[in-house]
Amino acid sequence: GNYWLINNMSAFDQDGNPVEIYDEVEIEEMELEDGVLYYPCPCGDRFRITVEQLSKGEKIAICPSCSLKIEVIFEVEGLSDVIVDLGGEPIAV
Repeated sequence: GNYWLINNMSAFDQDGNPVEIYDEVEIEEMELEDGVLYYPCPCGDRFRITVEQLSKGEKIAICPSCSLKIEVIFEVEGLSDVIVDLGGEPIAV
C-alpha cells in the first residue's frame, strides 16, 4: 500500500506542477516585514514569500537554508485586508 503518502502533502505551484510541501500555514500566522511574509522553519531559518508573489496567486513559501516549502493558505480577494491586519500597507489586487 501507499501508506507513506499520508505524511507527504502535495501542493501545486502557479504552473500546476505538484510541489512537495512540509506544511500548510494560514497567512494570518505569518510575520510581515517590508513586504515579505516569514514563517519559522524547523531548520532555524524562516520560510519566506513576498506580498507581490501572493498577489499574483503564488502560494509556495520557501526556506532559503533548506529544501523545505510550505503552502500559504489565503484568499487572493482578502489578501489586502490580511496584509493591513499584519501591519502592512494595503495592496491593489
